[in-house]
Amino acid sequence: MSNLLAVPFKKTYQIDVASAARTYLSDNGDTHPDAVKTDIKQWHEMRQKIVGLDVHATRVIDLLQYHAQLTSILTKFPIDIQLEIAYAPVFSPSVVPVTMRSLMFERAAVVFNLGALYSQLAGFEDRSNVDGIKRAAAFFQNASGVFSYLRTSILPHFQIPPGEEHSPTDLSTPFVQALEYLTLAQTQECFWQKAKIDNLKNALISKLAGATMNFYKNSLSVILDANPPIRHLYPSDWLSHIEAKQYHFEAVAQYRRSREELEKSRYGFEIAYLTQAQLAIKKGYDVARRGRVLPTILNDIQSFQDIIKKELARAERDNDLIYHQDIPTGSLLPAIQQAAIAQATIPKELSYPNVLVHYNQMLFSSLMGWGTREAINIYNDRKKNLIQEELVGVARESKNTAELFLQSLNLPASLEALERPVGLPPSFLKKAEEVRLENGPAKIEAAIEDLYRLSRQNYKLLNEAMDILDQEASEDESTRENLSLDRPPSHEANAHLVDQERRYRTILDQAAISDETIRTKWDQWERNISELTWDEAELEASIPSSTSSTTQPRSSNTTDIHARNLRSLLESLSDIYRDRENLIQRTKTLIEADDIQPRIMKTASGFERLAETVVEAQKHITNPAMFEDVLNDELGKYDKFVQWMRNLEVKQEDILGSVKSENELFLQSRKDSEIIKAREQALQSLDLSYHKYKEIIQNLEEGINFYNDLTGILLQFKDACRQWCNQRKHEI
Repeated sequence: MSNLLAVPFKKTYQIDVASAARTYLSDNGDTHPDAVKTDIKQWHEMRQKIVGLDVHATRVIDLLQYHAQLTSILTKFPIDIQLEIAYAPVFSPSVVPVTMRSLMFERAAVVFNLGALYSQLAGFEDRSNVDGIKRAAAFFQNASGVFSYLRTSILPHFQIPPGEEHSPTDLSTPFVQALEYLTLAQTQECFWQKAKIDNLKNALISKLAGATMNFYKNSLSVILDANPPIRHLYPSDWLSHIEAKQYHFEAVAQYRRSREELEKSRYGFEIAYLTQAQLAIKKGYDVARRGRVLPTILNDIQSFQDIIKKELARAERDNDLIYHQDIPTGSLLPAIQQAAIAQATIPKELSYPNVLVHYNQMLFSSLMGWGTREAINIYNDRKKNLIQEELVGVARESKNTAELFLQSLNLPASLEALERPVGLPPSFLKKAEEVRLENGPAKIEAAIEDLYRLSRQNYKLLNEAMDILDQEASEDESTRENLSLDRPPSHEANAHLVDQERRYRTILDQAAISDETIRTKWDQWERNISELTWDEAELEASIPSSTSSTTQPRSSNTTDIHARNLRSLLESLSDIYRDRENLIQRTKTLIEADDIQPRIMKTASGFERLAETVVEAQKHITNPAMFEDVLNDELGKYDKFVQWMRNLEVKQEDILGSVKSENELFLQSRKDSEIIKAREQALQSLDLSYHKYKEIIQNLEEGINFYNDLTGILLQFKDACRQWCNQRKHEI
């Protein structure tokens, strides 16, 4: 039986890789799943090979090849493709496995099992001969290298989703680092064993043993000092094994140093080192006996303890009778020097997957990289946001500002009342016709009903999600009456979901307040807006006329001049409106023709050429942020449109300033009668009614869009609650 530890595999199970990959590509990709069906099949077959691993050297290639392909797959797919991946804890293969939707979880577990396989291959070697020792040492060094690679290159990128109730703690940095030190210690022990067989000098064997002791000590320290704790994850006999080995090799180092002192006739120092060896081996024996370590370990320690006891008795007797040398205390002894030969050896095929699988043979090589696709999506979103926020939004806001300003000056109603003393101005007839053709009041009522219906629907979804959690809580409480469950009660475990529900409910409550504001606005303006649906004759009859009479003198030349100036300024303002619309249309045309994909693809291929490893390339092409400079450079072509829009804003401010001044002169030059003022006010009131109609319609459209978007989010939340409850049921 081997006196060294072999790391067991993390048990995994069959999963439907093919369905998840096909569904993701159908829903998100530009490529039909049938175009890569061979790649999907190969992925599924490679995944099946790692289920039920056995200890054989050929399995190393299976794991390395699968890992190499995963590095490529992770550049083509996001981490979460809705594929449920399950692995049991390494020392508890029969418990409920940890399940995560994460391809990075898959990669980390595969690499962990590769390290475990190397350690098991080492444990199977016959170390009774030098060749077997060499092979065992090589395997243990590979195991340590794999765990080192897992710790430094994979785990920093393995993010456990927030609120995840069960996380793979055996894939935490301290847990893996402890195994890294353990396999290094066992490598060093092999080198020590070979040195002993080769009958090398005591000084060298002492240094080799000292380094072995230190590796075991480091492994145990990582386990005991980890925060959060990981000690409970290891079998108790493993901890006893590591601690016993630490003291054993401390004793070996002290003993071999005593032999060196004996060779130099330094008998007092010989006794001092033997005394330290005896203290260490006694600690090792006590730990081994209490901790139920392997019988071979306990026997080794007992045998060595007997040797030290006999050697110490001999040395003390000889010194008392013959040499009479002073014996230094342990605190005055020089520290044992160490010769650490063991090194973590990362298999080249692990850090350089293309050594094993060429770029052209990587699965899904024809697909655009996920990070590349995300960068393109980000660019397209930024284009949309730019035109919406910097152009369309600015144009709408500027136009609203101008129209409100004109309304405050009773423009253009005062001009139209002067220019057309009888009947309705053409601009107003056009607005009234728009409301009439749209059946404005009925349209608003229907939209308000839709708004309330969507609000009720969203509240219902939220309540249904809470009903699911309440039902699970009731089932959990009933189960606890009959069984002892080693898990948090529902009110603690579902806290993150309840917090989400509170946030969503607050959003809905605020939206409901906004809905009532719209309803109130409609109630206030319903009568005025309804008047816009009257036919032309009714509307004209409702507006006072200001025809010339002996009591109504014609406007003066000065008034006509100011009126013409005002009309010219209003036409200039209309020109600005048209310029804005033309500018927006030109920008939209450019955006429709703007395809950043060729440049992104070129940049991505540049990353791949410059990267020394596939893993390094993966860091670039799976991270959309790496394309930030390209995105900013391409978006720069729209800067001129944004600047032109700003220039129009400045121009509008100048025109509005002139309108204000000219309108003051216009008002001063007029000698209006009460009839003219009444006509102006009537026209202004109807014009304001039109703008309120447009405002209410816009408010309703925004509200309906908001609720539709929220419906999708709440459906996902309800599904998340259902999945959480199903997972809780499986735990029982």
